[in-house]
Amino acid sequence: MSSKSNRLGRGLEALIPQADSGGDAEPGRLDTVLISRIRTNPRQPRMKFDPARIEELKQSISENGVIQPVTVRRVDGGFELIAGERRLRAVTELGFERIPAYVVDVDSDEKMLEMALVENIQREDLNPVELAQAYEQLQARHQLSQEEVARKVGKDRATVANFLRLLKLPDPIQASLADGTISMGHARAIMGLSSRSDQMSVWKRAAAKGWSVRKVEEEVRRMTEPAETKRKGKTEKRSSFFSGAEDRVRSALGTQVRIRPSGKGGRIEILYFSQDELDRILDLFDRLQD
Repeated sequence: MSSKSNRLGRGLEALIPQADSGGDAEPGRLDTVLISRIRTNPRQPRMKFDPARIEELKQSISENGVIQPVTVRRVDGGFELIAGERRLRAVTELGFERIPAYVVDVDSDEKMLEMALVENIQREDLNPVELAQAYEQLQARHQLSQEEVARKVGKDRATVANFLRLLKLPDPIQASLADGTISMGHARAIMGLSSRSDQMSVWKRAAAKGWSVRKVEEEVRRMTEPAETKRKGKTEKRSSFFSGAEDRVRSALGTQVRIRPSGKGGRIEILYFSQDELDRILDLFDRLQD
């Protein structure tokens, strides 16, 4: 095998001795390990691996070597991958025998998932649905509250709750969000509709016509407008001020909001769709008072 196939990457040669451990790496150190002795992580939060991204990574590794080590733990006489599956796939396809790796002590499946999830979050490497599914897996597998999940991954509870809400959307909408057809902003606006048929209707039109997030928000607002207001045949356009104000509050709270002006005053209506959602909103207000 050519020397290029065993290249570790600029800078790593100075950190990892050329006479490496032969795969018997000790926990808590940076080493090289035999790729044949690494098994993938069954708790990997990433569900899809874009072949184009793998090819780009292969090209980069061919030119520069493996710049960032993978992370593994010792298990059953070999290693289990914690983070870095794309890198592992790339070097395997390139025919490498070894890969630089951080070998760490991890004694529970919960910690494995937590580390894999945090690594992907820090690299902004998961789509919104994968991230939501990872949060749900971490919560369900280990009976954690949303607050505990948020603390483990370094996010606030409202953020975790907003992602978990995505999993209540119909599967086709989740798939559209995962492949980038719609954005997180589109999905959050669609969640303002309580009816799944209404959600599907807005999503189909938004995806087919390339609607902006603002357009989806306007459609959701129109569909959720109280019946009595519609009966009045109100034709005047709402001022851009109130529309913008609704958008700002909706973004801050992560749920559907309506502002009802009346004379010099008015009211703000905050919609919620479950007890958990109400608790999340109340938590936000509690933090504002701290």
